[in-house]
Amino acid sequence: MRIAVCLLMGLVTFLLVSMSAAAATKPEQATVCLQCHGAQDGRLGQPVPQWRQSIHAEQGISCHHCHGGDPTDAPMAMSPERGFVGVPAPAQVADFCGRCHIGVLEDYLASAHGKAPGGAGPQCVTCHAAHPVKKASLDLINPQACGQCHGYERADEIRRALAATDHEIVELEKELDLLHRQGVAIDTLQKSLFSLRNEYHRLFHSVDLLKIKAETEKFRESLREMRQQVDAILDELAGRKVYGAIVVGFFVLAGFVLLLIRKTYEEEE
Repeated sequence: MRIAVCLLMGLVTFLLVSMSAAAATKPEQATVCLQCHGAQDGRLGQPVPQWRQSIHAEQGISCHHCHGGDPTDAPMAMSPERGFVGVPAPAQVADFCGRCHIGVLEDYLASAHGKAPGGAGPQCVTCHAAHPVKKASLDLINPQACGQCHGYERADEIRRALAATDHEIVELEKELDLLHRQGVAIDTLQKSLFSLRNEYHRLFHSVDLLKIKAETEKFRESLREMRQQVDAILDELAGRKVYGAIVVGFFVLAGFVLLLIRKTYEEEE
């Protein structure tokens, strides 16, 4: 009977490990766009490996989400009847990306970049790239990127004004992710921080140093409130660990005492 139970437990463990490994290595959704372009060399094939390294791929956003078309039907994949819009002209890039990034588009159009005469200012792909799309972060504000158009001094001031708050957001994200992995119900906090982060990152696109300094304190106050909630959760978990350690210690001590009593009783016999 014991052998059968052990075999059953081993089988269940194997199945669970196999399922976890399969989930971790789940392949990307195969679309006709990826199949066709991925098989080509040069300019037409280049977007696929670039896209695979992007934040879009990480979030499950594929070719058809931006360019339209039918990702399941090769003959109709690039048909306007199926919503294919193709590649935007340089002057249309902001509106193209702004279909999803609505708030960012508003801030961009109101900024010095968006108001540059003749549309000569940098656009979304200037900083984020077209296919290897980079996640919005302070890393995008650097001498190489900003120096394409102007000196880095003002951009560096903006980066330094954003740095402390952005770092705090990143650290809170890490702590909430750790708590989530430990099974703590923090969905509401994660959603609140996600919303705050996105709202804060809108300031990046304003390229307005005075606005950033004026509005940063509002975000820092919200972060302080979230920090208090996270610290309260951590304190509760620490208290549980201490209580658990005391209980375990009590039982260990009780077992030791019982063992001594037993030995004493056996010696007296």
